[in-house]
Formats: sequence, C-alpha cells, structure tokens
Amino acid sequence: MIQTRHLTVAAGTFRLADVSFTVPTGAYCVLMGRSGSGKTTLLEALCGLRQVLRGEIWIGGREVTHARPRDRGIGLAPQDGALFTHMTVRDHLEFALRIRRASRRECEERVEELAELLHIGDLLSRRPFGLSGGETQRVALGRALSFRPHCLCIDEPLSALDDETRHEMIRLLKRIQQETGVTVLHVTHNRREASALADILLRIDGGGIHEIDDSEAKPDDLEPFSLGELHHAK
Repeated sequence: MIQTRHLTVAAGTFRLADVSFTVPTGAYCVLMGRSGSGKTTLLEALCGLRQVLRGEIWIGGREVTHARPRDRGIGLAPQDGALFTHMTVRDHLEFALRIRRASRRECEERVEELAELLHIGDLLSRRPFGLSGGETQRVALGRALSFRPHCLCIDEPLSALDDETRHEMIRLLKRIQQETGVTVLHVTHNRREASALADILLRIDGGGIHEIDDSEAKPDDLEPFSLGELHHAK
C-alpha cells in the first residue's frame, strides 16, 4: 500500500499542498498530469529524495515520512534509468542487496530470478554503454525490484522508446506486477499506456491530486512530452 495524508511538498516556488491518496496493496496506479504539475516531485517525496513540509507518508502499513530512502521499502526506476557506467548489469541487480548485506548465495539466486523475469540473462556481463532503451529500462526495473520492495515507483519509463519496444515493455510491466504482487506507482503522459496498465488513475491538477475514470482523462494530460516540455517538467 502507498498512502499520503495531507502531504505538503515544495520544489522551489512550486508547492503540492494537502495531498491525500491511497494505492491499495498490489494495485497498479498510473499518475498523470501536465508538465510541471508535480508528478516527479511527488515521487521524490515518496522515495525520500525530497523533504516533506507537512503530512505523512505510509508504505506497506508503516509510516516512513522521515525515514531514509533505503528504509522505505520502495524501489525507484527513474526516467533515464540512471545506470552506473562502471557497473555491469549483474552489479546493478546486486547493488541494493549488497547494501542490505545479503549473502553471496542470496545475491546470485536473486540475480538469476530477475534475469529470467526480465529476459536479460544475456546482458549480465555487459555495462550500460551500448544497451538499447528497452534493455536499459529492464535493468533499471531489475535494480529497483532486487530487494523485493513493498512498492515500485517508475517515472516515465517508456517515454523514449519506439512503439514496438513500448508495447513489449507494457506487457512486461503488467506481467511483473501480476507475478510479484508489488504495488506500483507509474508516471506517464501516454493515454494508451495508462489505459493498458492502470487499475487506478490519478491526476495532479492545481497542486492537488484526485482519482479519475479513464473516460475522464484529458488529452493534454496524457500526450507525450514535447521536446520543449522535457526541459521544464518536474
């Protein structure tokens, strides 16, 4: 479960105020809103990367408002993958497990599980340079899932992919959620992506957030970023 209670977060002069919502355990929630509406700001607050001014954050039935990022039980897959250039794919999949002092055997077993789930077994010895967009996102998802988090937050994971790869990733994301039972909060602008994945649709508008039906979704909320918007999106 992901829950915020009267949450207030600021990013420069921008502010999200009195934000309350709940994503039930095991649900796939898609978060939408126009560029600069605060989608990434909210994700950063949930993950402990941005300070909360007021309110509470609950993950898996536990308050984590001021907990360290590593102690929140959240896996984050950022928009660009944010892979470390000096690390192999195997290193990325082991990274969070090593921080949590997992044994070598536990690391090896989990890497094999993730490699099979994400179809990246042939990439384990490679470094990020030369990986395709879809491969990069699969590795980023594997890193985020490696320690079996309560929740998975993913920020525009498919925005830079071609149509064929995007469709493959949509199927993969749905299968991951169904097989692992992880609660997902997924930021996107894409109408078909949202419709294909979402159990719950949320929209940020005017500094607040509310649930919508797919039929209510506004076209300008759901279209992909323009190149100009990419430079200003929060």
